[in-house]
Amino acid sequence: VRNTVLLPGVVIPITVGRQRSIKLVKKAQKGDKMIGVCAQVNPQNDDPAWEDIYHVGTLAKIIKMIVLPDGNTTIIIQGKKRFKITETLTEDPYFTARVEYLDENFPKNSRKIKALEESLKESAAKILHLNPEIPREAQLALDNIDNTAFLTHFLSSNINAPVEAKQRLLEINDGVERATLLLEFMMKDIQMLEIKSEIQKKVHTDIDQQ
Repeated sequence: VRNTVLLPGVVIPITVGRQRSIKLVKKAQKGDKMIGVCAQVNPQNDDPAWEDIYHVGTLAKIIKMIVLPDGNTTIIIQGKKRFKITETLTEDPYFTARVEYLDENFPKNSRKIKALEESLKESAAKILHLNPEIPREAQLALDNIDNTAFLTHFLSSNINAPVEAKQRLLEINDGVERATLLLEFMMKDIQMLEIKSEIQKKVHTDIDQQ
């Protein structure tokens, strides 16, 4: 997929345009509805080969398939489990590979994880407050998350960061390391939003004075 990193637990829509992808989705839809989703290294590439995609991705379940009147197909998918490609098999009629599933590694009853979890939720609340474009329902969704691994995936999916950054978060097995890096990205986002807010306030004040 282009410009997107699917993370476990997260539900997203994807427009399927390439013939290879359409064939894969139709076959999966008739069977177990499971596919592997990997991000493209270069989103401009219309015909990627194995070396053009990241080799850590997410197993996904196709929840719904919608064929639009213009012929385009959109699928709603939910991330299930991270995987690493260990052997590439075919490119036609679609990509197939052998994979190894990756386990989450979060220390149980760890004070550090608890502190990181609270910091992530506080930072997310600050971003929601600073960015009026994010729907208010996001806070409700955030409040209902009680699983640390899913919290990191949910926030990683929604932070304002490039694909490379989200891919780095997807590839980290160590929970403390992932949560710490995620917090770094979120702090940068908060700084940027605060600067934008200050600029907008100053501009409004100048206009009011004029």
